[in-house]
Amino acid sequence: MRSFGKAAQGERLERLRSLPLWDGERLRNVHPILPGLRDPAAPRPSLRDFLRGDPSRVPAAPLPSVDPREGWSVRPASGLRTTWLGHSTVLIEIDGWRVLTDPVWGQRASPFTLMGPKRFQPVPIALRELPPVDAVVISHDHYDHLDYPTIRALAKSPVPFITSLGVGANLEAWGIASERITELAWWDSHRVPGTGLTITAAPSQHFSGRGLKDRNLTLWSSLVIEGERHRVFFSGDTGLTTEYAAIHDRLGPFDLVMLEVGAFHPSWGDIHLGPANALQAHELLGGGVLMPVHWGTFALSTHAWDEPVETLLSLADPARAHLLLPRLGEPLEPSERRPAQPWWRASGEPAADRAPGHETPSEQRNEASEEELPWPLD
Repeated sequence: MRSFGKAAQGERLERLRSLPLWDGERLRNVHPILPGLRDPAAPRPSLRDFLRGDPSRVPAAPLPSVDPREGWSVRPASGLRTTWLGHSTVLIEIDGWRVLTDPVWGQRASPFTLMGPKRFQPVPIALRELPPVDAVVISHDHYDHLDYPTIRALAKSPVPFITSLGVGANLEAWGIASERITELAWWDSHRVPGTGLTITAAPSQHFSGRGLKDRNLTLWSSLVIEGERHRVFFSGDTGLTTEYAAIHDRLGPFDLVMLEVGAFHPSWGDIHLGPANALQAHELLGGGVLMPVHWGTFALSTHAWDEPVETLLSLADPARAHLLLPRLGEPLEPSERRPAQPWWRASGEPAADRAPGHETPSEQRNEASEEELPWPLD
């Protein structure tokens, strides 16, 4: 049960209470929700909807992946290279330093070992096989971004953690020394000692919580990772907000923009982007190479597993948004601007073409209910 984490207390809690987002009891999104983001007539998926078998939510075969170690053995010529390791986990090599985003090597986006969303795609490389990392950044405390077994493994290394305010209580409870943790409120910046890295937290439109009683008691953020020559934007989880324009004005321009595209639904369109709104967010951020994340690993909504990236590919105008679509584990430099290729189709026919009707394996099921989920799982 330690995976539920620990609540913020003391000075950490006082810092949270001083934020403009604090309403007296918890944090809340204060930026106005843009019209049309959320369909009020669309019912949220019930637990039965989520748990029932539907083969379109997972690939028909394992996705192609690459062992990145040979690529990592050579420094990136441009100074900036990314390796997507699944979902929102990316190893960023930036101006001679390495940053790992939202590291998740665990098998489930859940506090439980026998139920909850199970990964359908393994990580291309074991955590112990990563090269030395100079910083780990964590956007917020949801299970598909803050993973207990991964943090416990990283506790054995000296790597520093930079995260949203309040999340440090979980890290400390799981063995990360307090001096290795830096917690940021929006617009706070941190220069990682001994490096040329600056990490800045920026606004996002989301929520937090790991249990039934801790909703919105830690902060959620997007993050800007800056080296001596390059800047990268990482969305974490968010809905579309005009605050992206302010982020561009204060922290841009960006050489790479990493935006979440998966786990969208009409009833929670205000707190997840989805592919169409990701393109709008990309424009507000001033453009730059666009790399989609938050897909291809867990089934966290009711759409087909490949719908986010297929829709993004169909909607993106190459003249306005150059897509970086690496295979899992493939180190790529954004400056190369390779043509986008639908490599994921090698796993079989598009998920949208597969007929439903298969039952979910018993190991992934729990007692189904017609009750609506109180919020999306991530």
